[in-house]
Amino acid sequence: MDLKESPSEGSLQPSSIQVFANTSTLHGIRHIFVYGPLTVRRVLWAVAFVGSLGLLLVESSERVTYYFSYQHVTKVDEVVAQSLVFPAVTLCNLNGFRFSRLTTNDLYHAGELLALLDVNLQIPDPHLADPAVLEALRQKANFRHYKPKQFSMLEFLHRVGHDLKDMMLYCKFKGQECGHQDFTTVSARFSVHSCARASGEAPR
Repeated sequence: MDLKESPSEGSLQPSSIQVFANTSTLHGIRHIFVYGPLTVRRVLWAVAFVGSLGLLLVESSERVTYYFSYQHVTKVDEVVAQSLVFPAVTLCNLNGFRFSRLTTNDLYHAGELLALLDVNLQIPDPHLADPAVLEALRQKANFRHYKPKQFSMLEFLHRVGHDLKDMMLYCKFKGQECGHQDFTTVSARFSVHSCARASGEAPR
């Protein structure tokens, strides 16, 4: 008696994936890997299964990305104040000095500090300067037969620094108009600032 199976009998044995599909609780997979030839029904089940799996992966990745973006909600309680104290405001002009106020003595003592002259009191890179500004700078930086005078940095800052009266166009606080007279000029390192500090509710 021949105990070997014939080729026709061996082809009827289910494969491992078919066994797994028929014993799995994953919905739809048992309709894809079934015994027998490929049919339209199996193709439709395969398309539906792959589409659902792809949609699940896309939605899951979007949720994971959203989670790691650390979204948060900020709750703000707005309280109406009955009275406001005039805040401490500091106004600083980015252009720290007025070129028109510079003198020959200023350039002699502070020209290198202002980056207008080099260590040899010469104009660095004159080809980069505006012709009108360059001509004015050459006249002010002409140190031939010049005798330097006493120089005060504090006096220089107040004289060459910008005037708040020229910078302030409009100021109003709690319905009251304010102006440059409500500000106090203070000197920081190599610059002048205009500060407004008030006691009470008045804009002064």
